[in-house]
Amino acid sequence: FWIIFVTLMLPVEVRIYPTYKVVADLQMLDTYAGLILPLIASATGTLLFRQFFMTVPEELLEASKIDGAGPFRFFKDMLLPLSITTIAALFVIQFIYGWNQYLWPLLITTQDSMQTIVTGIKKMLTTTDELAEWQLAMATAVLAMLPPVAVVILMQKLFVRGLVETEK
Repeated sequence: FWIIFVTLMLPVEVRIYPTYKVVADLQMLDTYAGLILPLIASATGTLLFRQFFMTVPEELLEASKIDGAGPFRFFKDMLLPLSITTIAALFVIQFIYGWNQYLWPLLITTQDSMQTIVTGIKKMLTTTDELAEWQLAMATAVLAMLPPVAVVILMQKLFVRGLVETEK
């Protein structure tokens, strides 16, 4: 746990080469899986779920054993329903983090069709001799904000409960 926790303090740039190497070896360059999977496996999720699972009373496990449930059934029938708000909170955090990524999509994609809107906005502003079309870049930036704003608004209730709820 502490090794994973320490990785929270490392900047993304430190972990970028090993992550790129793994994705390249798995032949996931220029794929959606290559863009998404490395961002899903995070120390933030490990920390969040560890703290949540530490608040689950030991009596629930004992009652589940008495009822004859094994570890998988205990997870499926008890822990999963209890952790819906934690899952929602982690989804919101990871979605916004992944949506705003610039460096990772820039490295992992070479085809224009696979690049994200954040890298697209940067390319709109990088011109050679002509003036940047700021009105198009700003309109694109506003449109790029809509999905994260929609996720936060739609999941606000679960997100807040997932971060502050401690009673089981």
